[in-house]
Amino acid sequence: MSTSNPIHQTLHPAGWKAAKGYANGVVATGRSVFLGGQIGWTGAQIFETEDFIGQVRQALANIVEILRGAGGLPEHIVRMTWFITDKAEYLARLDELGEAYRDVMGRHFPAMSVVQVVALMEDAAKVEIEATAVLPE
Repeated sequence: MSTSNPIHQTLHPAGWKAAKGYANGVVATGRSVFLGGQIGWTGAQIFETEDFIGQVRQALANIVEILRGAGGLPEHIVRMTWFITDKAEYLARLDELGEAYRDVMGRHFPAMSVVQVVALMEDAAKVEIEATAVLPE
């Protein structure tokens, strides 16, 4: 089974358990936009919070703002890769994480991967998210 919108089609093989908060795959046609990893600081490169969820919210807001510069919207994102420094905190705060995600991104769930890393380049960063979007021609 798959779902689609005018820009892309979400892939979900028949008989597979439902993906929760992500898509297994996406097929898209249009202009590709590649967004470098965004961390939880502002455009002025200031961390306003040390909180994991607060940093996730800011990193997602940064992605949306950069994408807007190309004429894109959150629903144009087809893939995200998350780099986190604490898997236990990520798993313990999934409800808060989902709420922050939906507040910024809406109910759009692209193909995603989450990877725990030892550290990020900015010592205060707890998350870095990179994204790929496909905009309509």
